Amino acid sequence: MNRPSMTNPEERTHHGPPCRAASCHRGLLEHELAKQQVVCSRCLHLINVWLHVELPLQIVVLEGSRQRETTGASSGGRTVYRTAPLPGRDDVLNLLGPAAWSDRVRDAHGQAHADQHGAVPIAGVLIPWVRLVCEERRWNPPALAPQVLAQWLGRPSLLDWTSRRPWAGDMRDELHELMRTVRSVTRLRPQRRPVPQPCPRCDSLTLVETDHQLYIDCTTCESMYTPAELALAARITAAELEAGVA
Repeated sequence: MNRPSMTNPEERTHHGPPCRAASCHRGLLEHELAKQQVVCSRCLHLINVWLHVELPLQIVVLEGSRQRETTGASSGGRTVYRTAPLPGRDDVLNLLGPAAWSDRVRDAHGQAHADQHGAVPIAGVLIPWVRLVCEERRWNPPALAPQVLAQWLGRPSLLDWTSRRPWAGDMRDELHELMRTVRSVTRLRPQRRPVPQPCPRCDSLTLVETDHQLYIDCTTCESMYTPAELALAARITAAELEAGVA
């Protein structure tokens, strides 16, 4: 997932066709079109962050949230519940629940049924994309544990190939919706923080850093920078100011 150099801002202008992900508003850049990508590099980076970093952390939180919190009054050392305690939180159990390799499962009478009622499990979202990749690449599938599926799908080498597939935008959109669902249950969302430095391209003070993400975004011109690039830009600006004073 190569990015253009910070010294070539024109390459970052979004003049191309739109990224095929409905949840993305960016246009494709020249170097992305040259690689025949149908989704932008920012979307690929987000998918990698979701699958390799955030989702495994969210699963740890979900595992620790299986038990439903109960409220009750203490009476003589005993807890008197206003309602009978339930075995676990339905929303958490749904997300952590198993999912079949096929889209539909059959009952004892051979009738096909949808595999899930309510929220689709994490594995239920990831398995169809793993299955599609395995079918197109003729690969054997990985283990069905959600963490394993996420790590497998989020590999940079696989994402480079995925970026050229016609269904890449749909995959990005489904993963985006999955992360929204997971965050709504765990109440843990990546934090955004302003960066006190002007954008090297448009000079606006609208740079924003987000947890887990490699790139710092300018919300004005939509440029992306690594911390190292911004540090270099700051040194160049300081040197130019010093030379001007001298």
